[in-house]
Order: sequence, then C-alpha cells, then structure tokens
Amino acid sequence: MTLRFAKMHGIGNDFVVVDHLEPGAPSVEQVAAHAVALCDRHTGVGADGILCVLPADTPGTDFAYRMFNPDGSEAEMCGNGIRCFGKWVYEQGHTTKTEISVGTKAGIKVLALELRDKIVTGVRVDMGPPRLDRADLPMDGPDGPVLDEPFAIDNTTVRITGVSMGNPHVVVFVDQATDASINRLGPLIETDPRFPRRTNVHEVEKCADGSLRMLTWERGAGRTLACGTGACAVAVAAQRLGLVGQRTVCHLPGGDLVIEWDGKGGNVFMTGPAETVFTATIEL
Repeated sequence: MTLRFAKMHGIGNDFVVVDHLEPGAPSVEQVAAHAVALCDRHTGVGADGILCVLPADTPGTDFAYRMFNPDGSEAEMCGNGIRCFGKWVYEQGHTTKTEISVGTKAGIKVLALELRDKIVTGVRVDMGPPRLDRADLPMDGPDGPVLDEPFAIDNTTVRITGVSMGNPHVVVFVDQATDASINRLGPLIETDPRFPRRTNVHEVEKCADGSLRMLTWERGAGRTLACGTGACAVAVAAQRLGLVGQRTVCHLPGGDLVIEWDGKGGNVFMTGPAETVFTATIEL
C-alpha cells in the first residue's frame, strides 16, 4: 500500500497526517494498523501520533478527526494535533473558512485560524470545559474532584490534581520539574490500576514571573516535547489551586502555549502555532 502523508508538528509534538479527503486514500483502519510502524523513530517516519483528516460525521461540524498513539491505541484527541489539523485543511484548500468546527472523540472543537498571506501561523482552539470529577478521568475512589490529593506510589507520596479535557490528565506540582522525576513517575502513574484507562502525567513548577514550566509523560506515547490538552489541564489545575490567574503561559520543552480559562466552569482556550515539515509517500 502506498501512503501519502504530511509530517507536521505543534511546538515539537509531531504527527504523521493522513488526508482521507484525498481520492484513493486508504481507510482509517488500514492506517491504524500501521500506526506502530509509522511512528517508530528508527524504522518508520517517526511521530508522537497519527492524525486522520476525515469528512464531517457530526451535524454542525466541518470535519472529523481521529488520532492514534505510537503504541497503536486510539486517543480521544490532541491539542497540538488539532492545531496541525486546522492548518492542514485550510492550506490544502479543503475550506476557506477561518473558523472551523471539528468532531473528535472528545467532543466538538472550534478552531480560529490566524493567517498571514494565506498561511496559518497560529490557531486558537476552543477546547470545551474542563471536567473535574474523579469519574471523568476515570480514577478509582470516592466521588468528587481530585484536588491536591495525596497519591502513594513507588514508596513515595506525591500530591495530584486530576483534570479531564476529554482525555485524562494528572498534574503534580513540584518545586523543580526534572527529567529524572517525570521519567520515573510518568510510566508508574500512567499505568497505575487506579486509572483503568491509563492517564497522561505532568510535572509542573511555577516560574518567578507567574508562568508555568511543565514536563509531560503522555499516555501511549511516553515523553513528548509538548501536550496541548495537558497544558490546558495544567493551567486549570494551577488556577484551582490559586497559583495563576485566568490567562496562563505554559512553557513546554518544544515551546509555549497560552491558556485562558475563566475559572467558573467555562470553556478553556488554547493558542499556539503549527508547522508543516514535509510531505512524502511511503510503501507499507
């Protein structure tokens, strides 16, 4: 099978993008079956996930979106990936609209495209409201929010805050976020049986200027340079703990994202760039 694809990234979170709107494109199932091989950084293209561009399948939307992790599992959605999605459909001429709605497994996301000379330079995404109950993650335990809760693991106890952005996130605030710590805690918390669907994990420190520096361990992908839904979850968690205001800058290894939330249960807005690296074909 010959597969045409684009390599794209949002602040270093990189993806193989497959356009199923093109004539003769393979099925989603065919692409998903090759997700592990395509994402392999030594023997494949190399990516943090596969993005599938699809025709709308929900009333009131312009397109549909599906994403597959490097381990072959399907993710609800990806914040950095949805910005790449918006850039792709506009620049490929699939739409002339600068505000588009996309159906995902985490609900409908509305994208506002920022343009310069008909090139998408940034995307502001309405990520919907955060979900704050333990059952939204899901996580075993009593009903109610997971807010600065002690969590014993690997002979230590950390304090976690849980936020779902349609996919699950656990946020751990620390004095200093380190590679060694997230590399140890990330896989342990991701696969802990208290999270029956696994979870994304973020270690976060507050900077002197009030911004947030975060390191991420993504469910099904491991360490990544950025996580858009994770930045949203981190900003929400920080605001709930009184650490930041309604507008937050999150510093990720791949770059910065601006997150806005009113703190009253309204929608979260994420703004950041997206880049096309190259297009190519591969024989599968």
